[in-house]
Amino acid sequence: MAGSSVPEPAVAPGDDPRRYAMLLSEVYDATMSGARAPARPRALIADSWNRLLGKGIHPEHHSPPDIDTSGLDMLRQSSGLLTVLDDVSRGLESVIEEGDNILVMADARGRVLWRSGSPRVLNFADRLGFIEGASWSESSVGTNGIGTALASHRAVQIFSAEHFLRSHHPWTCAGAPIRDPRTGHVIGIVDVSGPAATVHPTTVALVDLVARLAESKLREAHDRTLNRLRTVSAPILARMGSPALAVDPHGWVAAVDSLPLHNRILLPENGMPGRVWIPPLGMCDVESLPDGWLVRVTSDAESSPMVSRVTLDLRDGNEPSLEMVGQFGSWRRGISTRHAEILLVLATCPQGRSAPELAEDLYGDRSRVVTVRAEMSRLRKQFVGLVAGKPYRFGDSVAVDVRYPQDLSTLLTSSTAPAVRAARGIP
Repeated sequence: MAGSSVPEPAVAPGDDPRRYAMLLSEVYDATMSGARAPARPRALIADSWNRLLGKGIHPEHHSPPDIDTSGLDMLRQSSGLLTVLDDVSRGLESVIEEGDNILVMADARGRVLWRSGSPRVLNFADRLGFIEGASWSESSVGTNGIGTALASHRAVQIFSAEHFLRSHHPWTCAGAPIRDPRTGHVIGIVDVSGPAATVHPTTVALVDLVARLAESKLREAHDRTLNRLRTVSAPILARMGSPALAVDPHGWVAAVDSLPLHNRILLPENGMPGRVWIPPLGMCDVESLPDGWLVRVTSDAESSPMVSRVTLDLRDGNEPSLEMVGQFGSWRRGISTRHAEILLVLATCPQGRSAPELAEDLYGDRSRVVTVRAEMSRLRKQFVGLVAGKPYRFGDSVAVDVRYPQDLSTLLTSSTAPAVRAARGIP
C-alpha cells in the first residue's frame, strides 16, 4: 500500500460522511483483495493495516477481543488514570450528553477500564465486545481509536471502513494518548466512539485537548505529593546533619540535604525499609514516610539501623491515627477508619493475612478479595513500605504497638467490621 500512486481521498468525513464512507469502503475492499484502489488510505491507516496484515490477522475472520474483568479494579488502581477520570469525563461531557457517543478510558495496553454513555450506544458497543475489561489493542481488534493511538503515539480519528475489521465499519472513534508528565511514557488512552453517522472532524481535537488537560492534572497531583513529602521530611533532614534525601514511592526526589541534586533515584523492587544498595548513592538506610521514603547514605561499617516503631492510636474512636518513630525522626498522620481496621487486624495477626482472610475480617465475606486488594493498594501507596504482601503483614523492620480506648466498646465507633466487633467483645 505504501508504494501506491493513487490519490488521497478527495473528501473528508466532515464534508459528506456518507459519500466518504462509500469511498473508504471501495478503498478497503480493493486493498484487502489486492486490487487497485480508487484512492489511497491515509498514511496513518495504511501503516496500521500493514502492521496487521504483517501479523497474519484476517480482516473478516478475527476472534472477539480478549475480555478479563477479574482484575479490573486492580488495573484501574495501578493505571495512574484514576485521579483524572472525573476531569476527563467533565471535559468530554458535551460530546456524549446527546447520547450518540460513548466515552472510554483504556490503560497503556489498550484494556478498557471505564466507559460511559447512553444505554442505546452502550448496547451497540456491547455487540462489538467494546466493554470494560476488553483488550482494544490493534492486535486484538485491528485499527481503532485506542489501539492505533497506542501504536502511533498520537491522537487519531478512525472512521467507518478505515477500521481493519469489517465488523467495525459502522463505527467511528477518536482517541488520544495520555502521557505520564514525569517520564513522557503513555499510560492510557481517552476515546470517544459512536455510530459512523455521528462523526465530526473536530472531535479528535477536543479529545486530544482533554488528554493534555489530564496530563496537566497529573503533573499537579505529583507536585502536591512532593510538596506534602517536603513538609514532613524537611525538619527531619535538618536534624540529621548527614547526606540524605526524601523521595516519593517511585524515587522522585522531594527534598535533599548534603547531596548533589537528583531528580530521581532507582529504588529497590522489594519496597521495604532497611539497609539497601541504591545507585548512584551506594549503601543507604531507608525509612518509611507518608507518601514516600527517607533515604540516608551510610556504609557497611555503621551499625544496623534501628527497628522503626509504629503506634496505631485508637484511643479516640472517631479519629484514629498512625505514628512512626524511626532512627532519624518521627511523624504522625490521621488515618481513615478502613485503614485503621486493616492495620488493627495486621497488628493482632503478626503471621499475616491473605486477601480472603482480610475480606472475612473486614466484610464477613471471603469473596470480596478485589475490594480488599484495591484498599490495600491505597494503604500501601499512602504509607510506603509499612505493609508487605503475600500475605499482608507488617515488615520485619517494623515493631507495632496498639493503643486501645479504656472502654473497648468505643473502639473505632463507626466500624462494622467483624474483626473490630470481636475486639470490642461483641459476638
